[in-house]
This record gives sequence, C-alpha cells and structure tokens, in this order.
Amino acid sequence: MARGLLVLSVAGAVLVLPPVMTVGTPGAATAAQVAATSQITPARPPNTVGTGTPNRPCPTPTPPVARPTRPAPPPLDPAHAAVGGPGLATPGLVAPPGSATPPAVTATSWLVADLSSGAVLGGCGPHEYGVPASVQKLLLAAAVMPHVDPTTVVDVTESDLDFEPGSSAVGLVRGGRYSIETLWLGLLLNSGNDAANVLARLGGGPGGKAGGVAAMNSEAHQLGAYQTHAATPSGLDGPGQYTSAYDMALIARACFARADFRRYAATKLAQVPAQAANKTKGFPIWNDNQLLHRYPGALGGKTGYTDLARHSFVGAAERNGRTLLVTVLGGENQPLAGWQQGAALLDWGFGLPATAKVGQLVSRGQLGPGGQGPAQAAGTGGSGGSGETRANDEAPSRPGWLLMAGSPVVLLGILLILLLIRRRARRRRVVR
Repeated sequence: MARGLLVLSVAGAVLVLPPVMTVGTPGAATAAQVAATSQITPARPPNTVGTGTPNRPCPTPTPPVARPTRPAPPPLDPAHAAVGGPGLATPGLVAPPGSATPPAVTATSWLVADLSSGAVLGGCGPHEYGVPASVQKLLLAAAVMPHVDPTTVVDVTESDLDFEPGSSAVGLVRGGRYSIETLWLGLLLNSGNDAANVLARLGGGPGGKAGGVAAMNSEAHQLGAYQTHAATPSGLDGPGQYTSAYDMALIARACFARADFRRYAATKLAQVPAQAANKTKGFPIWNDNQLLHRYPGALGGKTGYTDLARHSFVGAAERNGRTLLVTVLGGENQPLAGWQQGAALLDWGFGLPATAKVGQLVSRGQLGPGGQGPAQAAGTGGSGGSGETRANDEAPSRPGWLLMAGSPVVLLGILLILLLIRRRARRRRVVR
C-alpha cells in the first residue's frame, strides 16, 4: 500500500484515505476534500473461486459431444464471480441440497432463476465467461427500449444495412420507413441484425450506432452485469465480446420487467409493412423461438448462434403461479437444441420447491462502483446466498462512500479517522 495511506476497517468495509497534508502547506487537504476522495472497498465474500467453493461436475450427455476450439476467456475477477452469493462462485454445478440432478445438457454454462423474486435456483458455472451471440439483443432492448417511442417512424439508411452477409435479418430496405415497434418485432422475432443496427443508431443519439453500443455497456454496468461487454449491437461476434449466464439473467430480468417487451417477445406472428417508395411488398415474420410455440406457459425470450458462441438461449415460462427464467450459453445442437436445453432446465426448476435458492439476482444499482462487490457489506450467507444485500435503486451512480453514509457506525468511523488525521497533522507541525 502507498506510503502515508490511512486504513480503517469499519462495518465490514475498508476505508482508505489519501496521504494527509498538513495545515498551512501548499495543497493542504480539507476534511471535505478527504471525504470526497475516500473510497469504500467492500469486504469480499470469503468463499470465492479458488478458496474452497465445491466444484461439482455439471451433468453432460454421454458420450461427450465434440466441440470446436474456442478462444481463452479473460481472467475472472473473484469479486465478480461471487456476485449474487458466494455459492455461485464455482465453475461447476450449484444446486439446492437434496435436489434432483439437473438434466444433462451440452451448454458450457447455464442458470435458472425465479423471475419475480430473483432467487437463483441453480446453475452450471453461472459466472463463467461465454460468448452471447444474438441473446445480446436483449441488452440492446434493455438499454434502448425505455428511451424510444414505439410509434415513431424512422428511415433506414445504407449504413444500417451494413452487417455480416448471410446473418439473420428482417428484410428492411434502404430508404424504407418503419415504426420502432416494427423494428422491435423484427429484432425479437427474426433476430434481425438490420433492425439491431437501426435501433442502436437511434439509441446512440449523436454517437450513432457506436453510441448505442456504449449505451448497452453502460446499461450492463448499471444492472450489475460486470462480466458483460458488447462490441456489436446484434451479438455478431466482435473483439472482447463476452457475457455470463448470470449476467444474461440480470439483463433478461430487466427486459421482462417491461410490459412492452413481454408483448413483443410473446408475439408469434407479425407483419412488416409494404414500402411504396421502394415498391416492396409487405410480408409476415414468425417468431423463431420454439419455446414459445412448443412449451406450455412460455413467455418468450431469445435464441442465438454464431460459429464462435455456439448455441445460446434465454427463455421464460409460467407454471402454477411461478415464473422462471433460464439462460444457456455455449450449447451444441445435438442431442438437444438450445431451446430444448432451456426447456429441460425449466422443467427441472419447476420441480424444485418454491423456497429453493442458491443465490440471488442483484437489483439495479445494488453493487458498488466498478463492480467491486455489494455496496453494503451486510454479511454473506454461505452457499445459499441468503446474505445478499438490499438494493440501492435510488443512487446507482453515487460513490461507494455515499452509499454507506447513512450508517451510524460508518459516521462514527469517519469522525475517528478525522481525529487521527488532526493528530498526525499536529505531530508533523511540531517536528517541522
């Protein structure tokens, strides 16, 4: 640690202050300046990756499925791996004690959660890095949907149609005029990369499509999805583009909280209007999410595939008053397709007691700045994640020390620190 730093542990956190400057010297720090430059570093949960979390193998099909070579993921920060509860900090299986064995799937990581309460019911490597493919379009929806009017009609530009040849598209035409609602339907039903480009451009404001991608990354940060980084609006592979099954659950939960998203995601058939100026006829589009067509109680979601990501899937369904969410990354299409793996995992989740829980989906703004852990270190609840912190939805962008300013213990600690600062300053004046 740098020379002159003052460190005090207060209420499970560590308060680190900059070097003390004496009164009357150039650049002297006032108490207000000291407070403004202080930083709360929450205590990390003790049971993180590499420190004792059980690594139970995830059930996989027999014989093993052949997999193509994939790039090495970035290093995993143990603090990020323990978000949602220390029990989730494992590359292996996490499931409630005594529960039935989850289905054998080819997904490299997956998670099942209660959409209403945010309780995580189980997972396989929930925080392991994966490549999203088109399920990343949910992050685009989470970032942009709250800020655009679905009735607004927009013009499609030539640059909007600049995407990987042969990849999925709605069939928008240059110079065509479409409502934003039509673009959302094209994005979610047909996984339209052309629609993704238009929506990202609109969401990016003066920054255009690049600004839309920046808005996606900002939204991920606010949701607590610190392992997620978007390089493209559509989920087409890009440099440094990663996510995790846990992060995708956070993003999907934010989407399903919106009535307009739920309506779009549950739409089975829509119509893209004709474009008279281009002499282009209208045409129907069908929802390509088979869960919606073939799973009772399905609410929709998103499918994805690229050669790099393999098969990804996000889906939600309701049964007997419970609504569950599943996220799947890195799956192969045999013996079960991505949506079928999601369906099997949903069946497993619905078979668990309503009280089952191994972790928690954090709420928007619940984590401290930089994703270094909970804004309030209220304790860790062991493998079940029962010690998750309360959400702080009102001030997600405030510095960490402000998030704890209401605590009497912390205030007392700060006063003690200021007293120590004064004593140190006096001693320095005497020596000089």
